[in-house]
Amino acid sequence: MSLYDIPVNTLSGEPSSLAGFQGKAILIVNVASKCGLTPQYEGLEALQKRYETQGFSVVGFPCNQFAGQEPGSAEEIQTFCSATYGVTFPLFEKIDVNGDGQSPIYAELEKTPDAEGYTGDVRWNFEKFLIGRDASVTRFAPQVTPEDPTLLVAIESALH
Repeated sequence: MSLYDIPVNTLSGEPSSLAGFQGKAILIVNVASKCGLTPQYEGLEALQKRYETQGFSVVGFPCNQFAGQEPGSAEEIQTFCSATYGVTFPLFEKIDVNGDGQSPIYAELEKTPDAEGYTGDVRWNFEKFLIGRDASVTRFAPQVTPEDPTLLVAIESALH
């Protein structure tokens, strides 16, 4: 089963998958609304706007596993993201990215090493996984901001 076939639910609870993103470049991010890194939403939305016409999308998966920093309901998350950061990129259902209840998507993604060679559990909110048009995966630590030149170069490369 590929990453695109794994069942997930939309933020509103509708059954879905990442199949609609196959052949595109996507940036999968575990997001949270009460984190020191939450302002990255602004940069993620800027990436969405900058590259969406080229076949790119940010894809957010809210997660409450890190210091309880995403306690909200689906409706609260949607309202916060829309009202505070003008988020237009798709958000999926709140999931676990680590541990016994780990989403199968993250079980696959965490096998990919980041630039320092780290593999395994997601370390914090806003860890990023760039999936290229060719389904290649590149991992970025949470501290790598959406504006980071390394990420921008990787996105542009993933689009070609």
